[in-house]
Amino acid sequence: MSISIPFLTAQEFYDRVSPVRAVRALRDTLRAGFDPAADHQRISNKLSSGEFLLMPSEAGENAGIKVLSVAPDNPARNLPRIQGTYILFDSETLTPRQLIDGVALTNVRTAAVSLAAVEDALLEREGPLRVVLYGAGQQGMSHLLTLRAVLEGRREIESVTAVVRSTRSYAHLEDIEVAAAGSARAEEATAAAGLVICTTTARQPLFDAQLINPCAVVVAVGSHEPDARELPAALLGRSTVVVEDIATALRECGDVVMAIAEGELSAQDLVPMARAVREPQLLRGNGPVVFKSSGMAWEDLVLAGAAVEAESE
Repeated sequence: MSISIPFLTAQEFYDRVSPVRAVRALRDTLRAGFDPAADHQRISNKLSSGEFLLMPSEAGENAGIKVLSVAPDNPARNLPRIQGTYILFDSETLTPRQLIDGVALTNVRTAAVSLAAVEDALLEREGPLRVVLYGAGQQGMSHLLTLRAVLEGRREIESVTAVVRSTRSYAHLEDIEVAAAGSARAEEATAAAGLVICTTTARQPLFDAQLINPCAVVVAVGSHEPDARELPAALLGRSTVVVEDIATALRECGDVVMAIAEGELSAQDLVPMARAVREPQLLRGNGPVVFKSSGMAWEDLVLAGAAVEAESE
């Protein structure tokens, strides 16, 4: 018996799962009682030209796995560094239901997770919001798009500053100030920011901890190895630190791992994302709020399910 599995292209996925829909789907899943700690671990397998990343998950009527390839030399070949596909299954029969462009799913998911985690903190604070993006690539722009969609009509975004290594590479950005990394202007913008989003490949802290004001929200998604970080340990030490899952953060998130190793943070201080969504008052204490994202398989599954649901509406 042959099975024909429909394929959802990148554009079709973007059309079906808006940023707002993605954020709502993630928050609704956590509010309904899903526990990210029960999720399956991602699997990484080295290949001669890179690696495979496999991300399996199961929740409710759906099961799924994202298969990504990472080929570091591809940009020189004019090919994407990351490529892949998501396979959605019926959880009872394990029959494939849908194939989805894996990169589009990842692009939407990463930013949606960040906003799902910090939405309450952003709305609890008052006044126009100044935003600083460290990194203005695909993920930086995806975060900005999602932020604007989620805050529309709820909180004004006063300004956006992108901090990048080469300002000439980003002269095309509209309505966004561009500042060179390490410049006085970058430090000034960071100190005044109500939201700092870090989506870089940095392995060392991007800025001094004392630049971040006590009312700021900081999102870090770039590092996903225990020996790489975007944020200084001292910042995590004076912040409410939210992570998707504590065990995952202790295994994969260098920002968290190194802050603990340096005595600025303890595992007991970490707030699971599910608890932060269900108990938003936890994000109303003194000091900054930091969300350190690792990316988890359940998030892809939720958005894959949302894409299928959108087809029947």
